[in-house]
Amino acid sequence: MTWKEQGLLSVIVLTRNSIDYISHCLRSLCLQDIRGVEVIVSDNGSDDGTLELIRRDYPQVLLIENNQNIGSCKARNRAIEAAQGEWILTLDCDAVLGKDFIAKALKAIDTLTPDTGIVQPKVLSPGSETIYSCGIRLSWSRRFYDIGSGAKNNGHFSKSMPVFGACSAVALYRRSMLEDLKEETGYFDERFFFLVEDVDLAWRAQKKGWKGIFLPELLCCHSGDSSRSSRAFRQYLCFRNRYYSIAKNDSLKNYFIKVAPALFYDLPRIAYLFATNPYMKDKVKRMPYGAVQV
Repeated sequence: MTWKEQGLLSVIVLTRNSIDYISHCLRSLCLQDIRGVEVIVSDNGSDDGTLELIRRDYPQVLLIENNQNIGSCKARNRAIEAAQGEWILTLDCDAVLGKDFIAKALKAIDTLTPDTGIVQPKVLSPGSETIYSCGIRLSWSRRFYDIGSGAKNNGHFSKSMPVFGACSAVALYRRSMLEDLKEETGYFDERFFFLVEDVDLAWRAQKKGWKGIFLPELLCCHSGDSSRSSRAFRQYLCFRNRYYSIAKNDSLKNYFIKVAPALFYDLPRIAYLFATNPYMKDKVKRMPYGAVQV
């Protein structure tokens, strides 16, 4: 079956006060051959001129306006619900696609096995040959890492390979997989708000037999932390959401039994965060599962 018979690609871009980034992102899309491709921007309550810029310069984009910051998970889910594509390309606002990214992606899609539901491009840091991510790896201690992060793009990651999951800043997801994985809390679990939701999605996919693959010919770059959220808040969410993901997919009981040596890392870290991070001190004590306020 050819791509044309399968249906179109939907590109979903997340924004929140992204005026410094969004033009570069959308311009890189406009430089592609995007015939038959729909572009959706889901905005989380921008008040810095982002919405006005998109309406003025990119009227062809379908714009979803969320009145407040509902988190990247919920904003992305709303866009997926509105999308028509058989494949979904998720982009953060600070992602920029390389030359012929879309054409190469559509060509690659035609060659994938039916059980491949996640595609990880080669994501570089902007203005350098340093790798940002070649996919997600989940370690024995149930810690997750961006494959190749910080390494020089000098040929070490030049071949396709299986990966546990993809960094959702730039990732391709098969629509039928997303529908298969959808929970009451959405495709991406909205209780996570943002951060680690791509690990959770990948873990659920692996449990259901879906596969992920890294394709190095799909080049792009990503700045990172365009949300401008505080280090303490990101640290808190990474900690909290990691344990949410473990509890959902591996169970805390199984985690403590099978990887107890990881406690030599986790316990000191937990103590440090409770001592230094205000979100840990306040929100962990007061807030129910998933109820994040910002």
